[in-house]
Amino acid sequence: MSKSVSVLKQLGSARLMPTTPAPSLSAFAALCSQKATREQYPLALSIEKNVPVYKLPPMASCSPEQRAALQDEWYRVLLDGPGVLVAKQLFPNHRLLDRSSSTLMDIIRSEREASTSRQGGDHFAGAGKNDRVWNSFSKQCLADPASFVEYYANPWLGLIASSWLGSGYRITAQVNNVKPGGEAQVCHRDYHLGFMSEERCARIPQAMHVASQFLTLQGAVAHLDTPLESGPTRLLPYSQAFAPGYLAYRLPEFNDFFLDNYVALPLEKGDGLFFNPALFHAAGTNQSPKDRLANLLQISSPFGKPMESIDTRPLLVSCWDEMLHLARERGFGDEVDAILAAVGQGYPFPTNLDRNPPRNEEMAPQSEQGLLRELLREGKDKKSVLEAFDEFHRNTQA
Repeated sequence: MSKSVSVLKQLGSARLMPTTPAPSLSAFAALCSQKATREQYPLALSIEKNVPVYKLPPMASCSPEQRAALQDEWYRVLLDGPGVLVAKQLFPNHRLLDRSSSTLMDIIRSEREASTSRQGGDHFAGAGKNDRVWNSFSKQCLADPASFVEYYANPWLGLIASSWLGSGYRITAQVNNVKPGGEAQVCHRDYHLGFMSEERCARIPQAMHVASQFLTLQGAVAHLDTPLESGPTRLLPYSQAFAPGYLAYRLPEFNDFFLDNYVALPLEKGDGLFFNPALFHAAGTNQSPKDRLANLLQISSPFGKPMESIDTRPLLVSCWDEMLHLARERGFGDEVDAILAAVGQGYPFPTNLDRNPPRNEEMAPQSEQGLLRELLREGKDKKSVLEAFDEFHRNTQA
């Protein structure tokens, strides 16, 4: 296989991904031997260890043409380029990060105290070696709506997410705090097929092995400085473009290749890391004396199922007043667009087309985001918003 062959062109005519012979390690090695250059990614600040690194200017200073050019380049990076990029100072407001981190650590402590059976581990690390907050997205909103709204009103999140997923994406998040001594993961690919057994994965038609990677985008925001000794994510650039990778990463010889060839980049507080979910990757060992704290983002296409369920209504109960304040203070610009995209569903299906019919101007029914945008523009109070939201959902039910 030529190392430049598109992942789509690697698919044969068979329904299932062939398992005999085993995926070709030599073809995989050739694919991963590619080198990214500044000529290929001219908008990057630099190329570090085969990973394009971007310095983000204030969003307001970017013209529509500049934004589109960045999205075009990010799409190429994620599709058949290195598969991973770094956004320097995605969150330049470190006061916000500190407040968010404090809220999330409070949640960790309260969850630990509430469950004496909880050992503090999960499938990412052994018991006692890390703290995880599942659905930190919703929990932060309920615990501290002001920091939540400011955090997810970051317009760069939306621009990066939509470069890969288009509009209507859904954000979920999980906080991971890896303690000193926390061990490295085994290399893997992520959700969807990465969360299946080998046997089940082998029964998935091979076209879906490729299609799956277009339904999610993985991200991580460093809430603390993350030097190499703290174990930042190990990455294997270009590995996302290997079609049989969801079967291959489970094989010992591919894991050995990963261990011999991965790269890792130190991250500064506020940096963002984004990668194709099919990229071979693994968290590293924390050999530092400090915790490694990151907010892990899994952003889903409206055409797929997110890994976690998000209930919009309690988010509105908690943060509508903050959203209204944001709109009044800063206008209906990029930040309002970003928080609406984070809080509400942007895809209107499934619905009841008798009671929520297509709108002539859009050829689609009303969505949560569309409704919330209208209510925000009208300056509705929380009580009115919840009444309208409940009526909307009654109309979408079968």
